[in-house]
Amino acid sequence: MSDADTNDTPDPDKTNINIRITESFLEDIDGTWEQEGFNSRSEFIRYVLRDAVKHPSFTRESWKQIASEEHKLRTGEGEAISSEDVKAQLGQDD
Repeated sequence: MSDADTNDTPDPDKTNINIRITESFLEDIDGTWEQEGFNSRSEFIRYVLRDAVKHPSFTRESWKQIASEEHKLRTGEGEAISSEDVKAQLGQDD
């Protein structure tokens, strides 16, 4: 699968980074970005990293809870609740 963005012109405001991950994890990432409708692996990874930086107080457990609840909503097993209720459940003030 290609990770190339549609525009091959280098952007002076962006820097390339390299990371090492297992092939199985890469397969999970590829399946996820495609399933979620991202245009590329890079776009998906930038999105995920922005979330991690924007919400550093969320713990790994918090993110798991969010993912679990989103899955329940998508499969019809859960019901929507307000953002205030979510924040209260996760112990977040803002």
